[in-house]
Amino acid sequence: MTDDGNRGWRSPSRVTAGAAALMMACAGPAVAAPAQAGNVQRAMEELARVPGVVGAVGGAYVDGRSIGLGSAGTRSLDGGGGAIPANARFRIGSQTKEMVATVVLRLVKEGRFGVDDRLGDLLPVVVSEDLVARADEITVRQMLRHTSGIPDWYAEEPNPDGSEGDISFDVFDFTTHYRPLDLVKWSRDRPRTGEPGEKYSYSNTNYTLLGMVVERATGHGLATELRGHLFGPLGMTRTYLPVKPPEGIRGPHGHGYYPDANGRLRDVDRFNASFGGAAGGVVSTAHDVSVFRRAFSQGKLLPPELQRVLTDRLPNDPPPGGGGPAFCDGELDGFFTGGSTAGYLAMAFYTKDGSRQLSMSATLERQGHQRPGRRHVQGRGDRLLPIRSSKTCSATDRSRTARRCREIVASRPSSAPHPDPSPAVLEGRARPGRSSPA
Repeated sequence: MTDDGNRGWRSPSRVTAGAAALMMACAGPAVAAPAQAGNVQRAMEELARVPGVVGAVGGAYVDGRSIGLGSAGTRSLDGGGGAIPANARFRIGSQTKEMVATVVLRLVKEGRFGVDDRLGDLLPVVVSEDLVARADEITVRQMLRHTSGIPDWYAEEPNPDGSEGDISFDVFDFTTHYRPLDLVKWSRDRPRTGEPGEKYSYSNTNYTLLGMVVERATGHGLATELRGHLFGPLGMTRTYLPVKPPEGIRGPHGHGYYPDANGRLRDVDRFNASFGGAAGGVVSTAHDVSVFRRAFSQGKLLPPELQRVLTDRLPNDPPPGGGGPAFCDGELDGFFTGGSTAGYLAMAFYTKDGSRQLSMSATLERQGHQRPGRRHVQGRGDRLLPIRSSKTCSATDRSRTARRCREIVASRPSSAPHPDPSPAVLEGRARPGRSSPA
């Protein structure tokens, strides 16, 4: 439920790239000066002016403290519904995968299973019902890194570069409850994308299966395990995983739109929760996403050897632009990740040391039949890859970045820090079911 590349709908990519850099790039600490929270607001206003964007919300954080929230556009199409609250919840799409991957690896640490255990042993049903070819050769590590060769249930075939293809199901089926196993079945007759472990090819099926592995290993639903391992201990009180319709986004929020077969734009706010799950179903806020990013980046969730399962580059990855992790010709040393589906785009930008984050969401309307937001997120959304400066920033972006970064340097966090979870809390984790979303 995310994609990579910088082709297709280019304008939002450029705007979000510039917004990310201007929010985060400054390497030096914020100095004592009045808070410049308006920077975030101006960035969201700029994004909302891009054709095809209905509304945008975002928040930027330094050392766990807010340096501002922003909201622009409206909750619904043609100016309806009023403004979106700046702290509104939104679908984070495939950023969910990084959270699920973290839970999977925490279970590995607990000894529930190993990263090189075989899918067929962990989920015998996929063998007995012949749902996944070569399940006895596919490992947890390969599914985490999208090198299993398992075809995608979400798209009939990947793009030539291995990124996610177009939606292959009925976006407007808002009411049917599909089990994760049902989604896996959709992929069975599609061609494999490679030998197990051979190469990267994005497939939501990998994470749908990993969610099932978590549930079988723990005896709890995936939503409960996410709360117990992450949302509760980290204080992500407004984050949750909807699991079946009609569950959706709670509270006032932006609505996304998608064209039907006749080209008529339809509200897809009721997007079927069955199509999310472990592959892309989490609903969160800019604050909560940034809390997770900070904890992950600073190594507070996984031991180093398990974190490297997610962060080490694959053999066939090209080197990042500029010779290392960099953004806009070295103005930002960091990463970004994103997720999108019909009518929605969410992105998070964060520095390598975990000190700065920007999380944002845009609700979309798009004429024609190309998937909204398709093929403009640079880097694999759930693989934590370094930002490629040479492919992301225009000269205009760089000029804007330099100007507004000087403003950000003069900013000071404007709110109390979000407390770091104690090691004891993270080691022991919250008991399943104890933390509930607000």
